Amino acid sequence: QVYLVESGGGLVQPGGSLRLSCAASGNIYSIHDMAWYRRFPGKKRELVADIGSDHRTNYGESVKGRFSISRDNGKNTVFLQMNSLKPEDSAVYYCYGEIISHDMTTGDYWGQGTQVTVSS
Repeated sequence: QVYLVESGGGLVQPGGSLRLSCAASGNIYSIHDMAWYRRFPGKKRELVADIGSDHRTNYGESVKGRFSISRDNGKNTVFLQMNSLKPEDSAVYYCYGEIISHDMTTGDYWGQGTQVTVSS
């Protein structure tokens, strides 16, 4: 019904930058909250950043001052700009959208995840 397609992951050196994008498509009337999560091997998923439809933002403590989340409502897209990357940022990153379909039902949707590896 709704699909989230991520891009921008890959390998980057410590101190470098990476920009993730996630575009939502399908049965979309509007999008409320959008977010980025990440999962370390053998660990539970954790919040990286989220952004509401009013563009208010919230960040995990470990990424404050380094990462920035933004969205383009016209393109149904959420971005994550990651700066000053550290090896401990290496994880699979997932985008999330709280999405309202045309029948006005609300659903939680996830991308398939994109690998970010920070290593020299």
